[in-house]
Amino acid sequence: MHTNLLTELPAAQRERLAFIEFRLWFLGKVTRKDVMERFDIASAAGTRDLVLYRELAPGNTCYEGKMYHYRDSFQPLFQHKADRVLSALCAGFGDGERSMGEALLQHDIPARLNQPKLADLATITRAIQGQYPLTLTYHSMKTGPSQREIVPLALVDSGLRWHVRAYDRSKREFRDLVLTRVEHMIEIKSGSKNLLVQEYEQLAADEQWQNMIDIELHPHPSHPYPESIMRDYGMNKGKLEVRLRAAAVGYVLRQWQVDCSANGHLDGRNFRLKLANLSVLDKVKNAVLAPGYKKLAAN
Repeated sequence: MHTNLLTELPAAQRERLAFIEFRLWFLGKVTRKDVMERFDIASAAGTRDLVLYRELAPGNTCYEGKMYHYRDSFQPLFQHKADRVLSALCAGFGDGERSMGEALLQHDIPARLNQPKLADLATITRAIQGQYPLTLTYHSMKTGPSQREIVPLALVDSGLRWHVRAYDRSKREFRDLVLTRVEHMIEIKSGSKNLLVQEYEQLAADEQWQNMIDIELHPHPSHPYPESIMRDYGMNKGKLEVRLRAAAVGYVLRQWQVDCSANGHLDGRNFRLKLANLSVLDKVKNAVLAPGYKKLAAN
């Protein structure tokens, strides 16, 4: 790859090339229209950038069906940071080279203890975009390593780690798999009908993903200064109402340190919020993650 030539190119063109690489690596394909719409350039300029990228990295892409496709021999030309890639994928910004430069203001953001490998992340995001299954080894905290076959559907940020929301064919249910615990992934792109993604494996069939839960948060009853908490969280009339996917509720309540016990007995010095409508957690599969929550036994 002629990486030295990159430094001789104008900054705006490097950014467009980085965008092309981003689409290829993490979405599996890129078109001239993608480049034109992202940078508001003419058709001829978009074509030149795509041709130049292929010249700089001939092993990264092949042209078929009026678009450029990812090749298994892919090797990135640019440095892509995992947190910025995830931000771009989920928020639709930060996917160009310019976003990877120096910060405009001094700041300090604690780093996550671990980040997924970009090659693994790219394999999963291509599968989400292309709607095909993967086989992989998954390292569970309960059972150790095991072979899984999954249908990747979406990315989920728990606040502590990144997960892939997937239909786990091995377990026959929708699950969240921690990205850093996967390895040895193989893409399943066979035309065999028994390997195609079935309707019951798609995101539309995932009840926990589709079900929206309204949670109501109050200042913790044992905290001496509830007014400070109200200001901190922008509460209106002493409460904060938030709508979340059921699949994310347990993660959010844990991250926000919300007391979900029946009588609010958790220490208010550590738990500044209290969940007011506890009954909504009965509909949430990952409610076990919520601090202090215990499902009432059926009568």
